[in-house]
Amino acid sequence: MATGKNGRVLIVDDETDVLFALKMLLKTEVKEVATEKNPDNLLSLLARDKFDVILLDMNFKSALNTGNEGLFWLRQILEKDKDATVILITAYGDVELAVRSLKQGAYDFIVKPWHNDKLLETLHNALHAKSDKKAGKQTIVTSQTTILGQSEAIHDILYKIEKIAPTEANVLILGENGTGKELVARALHEKSFRAGKPFVSVDVAALTDTLFESELFGFKKGAFTDAKEDRKGRFEAANGGTLFLDEIGNISPGMQAKLLTVLQNRQVTPLGSNTPIPIDIRLISATNEPIYELASKNQFRKDLIYRINTVELTLPPLRARGNDIELLARHFAAIYAEKNHKPVPDIAPATIEKLKQHSWPGNVRELQHAVERAIILAEGNVLQPQDFSFSAMELAPATQAVPAFAAETNMPLSEIERETIRRVIEKNKGNISKAAKELGLTRTALYRRLNKYDI
Repeated sequence: MATGKNGRVLIVDDETDVLFALKMLLKTEVKEVATEKNPDNLLSLLARDKFDVILLDMNFKSALNTGNEGLFWLRQILEKDKDATVILITAYGDVELAVRSLKQGAYDFIVKPWHNDKLLETLHNALHAKSDKKAGKQTIVTSQTTILGQSEAIHDILYKIEKIAPTEANVLILGENGTGKELVARALHEKSFRAGKPFVSVDVAALTDTLFESELFGFKKGAFTDAKEDRKGRFEAANGGTLFLDEIGNISPGMQAKLLTVLQNRQVTPLGSNTPIPIDIRLISATNEPIYELASKNQFRKDLIYRINTVELTLPPLRARGNDIELLARHFAAIYAEKNHKPVPDIAPATIEKLKQHSWPGNVRELQHAVERAIILAEGNVLQPQDFSFSAMELAPATQAVPAFAAETNMPLSEIERETIRRVIEKNKGNISKAAKELGLTRTALYRRLNKYDI
């Protein structure tokens, strides 16, 4: 498979200095780096040899000279090989053309002058995506986001993303912690017509009532004691693009009212100002809270729900995704083996069975952390069951690692979550950082749950 050190990369650019700089940068990162100065030789070169990734300049001093030579050569490459992975190299002034290229089949683009770390991250993501594709893994791949899975549950989500992304519909994403709500939000943005505009993410549950307005709507100099200068809010920063409000189910009634007013009027008024500012955003929201149950108890405004969920997506928990657990475990193992300069390990059948039996309260995020720990601590080149340890394994036997868990224990999901958190904190002797990592939560999210469940 073409990951990292095994990758073969072709660089096509008519500037000798660029070819030299990229070859020096990549020569220790991949198996082979080939260069070509004349794009007219590109098709004959591809007929003779196969490359995992092609880095292609967007502008050449050629007879075409139209400013979008990269798009021309991209189409030529994809006509010859529809599965080719092409990353375009562009000047800042051609970013709009580069964004168009994503819709025409490019994997991603980088802007000159590039940052080496960002270029290498983009290249390695492309190589992993290529490897996953060869392995028959079903994915959504955009400029920054890969959603991986073969299960029927995730296939349905991928299909809905493709259908919803090109629209202007506001989207509400529901799902447990760690199921990938922000990944889905980013995929919706990156596959939309707003892809070249900002994607602004806000964890609204982390904002106090006093910070909510200043963070989201902005403020003018002198609006309050620490307002030393004008500052744009997140709504204005996302203008023309997508605003992602995470953990929206946790905001107070006062915040809900202010948010509803902004969404109805399509304008914000910064603190300290009387002048409203029009906004043009696509709103994507997410929560792991039972938002309709909250609405029935008058703890969440029904009129706000109608505003934020033109379309609704419910992400499946990892325990409901069957063989995706093995697929994701192997995917993360390849990533963290490369990151830690180790050979990619195999995973023993008994280990796969253990992973499938775990209830995964932290979902994909928890699996990712578990694999990373196993890669670091494992002795051999095969991950064994003992390389993975979970407190939740003691809590949830095999029959509980399925969606029917709540019904089988006659416990509501809130009680299951409360008991899981209590036991993990007890296991880690009160260390919140360790408990949060084991649960696949941030410290902030865990503190919110401690307060919610009065633990």
